Amino acid sequence: MSPDSLNEHVRWLIAAPIYAMAYASAAGVFWWMAQRRGLARDARLRVLFAGLIGGLAGANLMQLVATGLPGKTIEGGILGGWLAVVLVKRQIGLTRPTGDMFALAIPLGEAIGRIGCFVGGCCYGKIAAGLPWAVYDHGALRHPTQLYLSFLAAALFSVLLWVERRKLLPENGLFYLGGMAFCADRFLVEFFRDGATMVGPLTLAQLGCIAGFAVFAALFVRLTQPLRRLVAQ
Repeated sequence: MSPDSLNEHVRWLIAAPIYAMAYASAAGVFWWMAQRRGLARDARLRVLFAGLIGGLAGANLMQLVATGLPGKTIEGGILGGWLAVVLVKRQIGLTRPTGDMFALAIPLGEAIGRIGCFVGGCCYGKIAAGLPWAVYDHGALRHPTQLYLSFLAAALFSVLLWVERRKLLPENGLFYLGGMAFCADRFLVEFFRDGATMVGPLTLAQLGCIAGFAVFAALFVRLTQPLRRLVAQ
């Protein structure tokens, strides 16, 4: 094994428990939110299990389809988790919204998980030799884009927690708001990540973020329209 391969292996050994902590923390916050929202214990277990399994499957599958390489992508994880939860809810006859129960779990999991990305050396940034906070990775000084995303996810978690505590939105509003913010954050940070572009200066992830933001925004506007009318009266 070459020194570079050994170093990469060690990095991933250190990153693995960080990823595990990310999933465990996200599951814990989901459980707390589901309990807070009055979801029955059996339904909580089924929805949580569906979200985790669907999220892992979606994250791996989308990465493989998009790049042809093994790995995980959070966009695929969110989509796969959402589809799995929808199917399980239909199976058990659960009709109430559950998006808000994941709204805090997703950014907290990402905030921790991106530290694992930083340690493992994936999702690294473009070369930025003159940047005071640049980090040495993959043979050059680069933008620590993993830490950018971790910081933004932690900030989003704090904002959503503040909104949730004050019960400012109808059910699923927290999830749609978090979805918009996630898409906006990823779109911006993508300019500093090292990767191929598809349309002009935009990457595939950025195109997905534009579509995702539009969907979340439309859902948020439709959900909060009665509330805005009530306030306007």
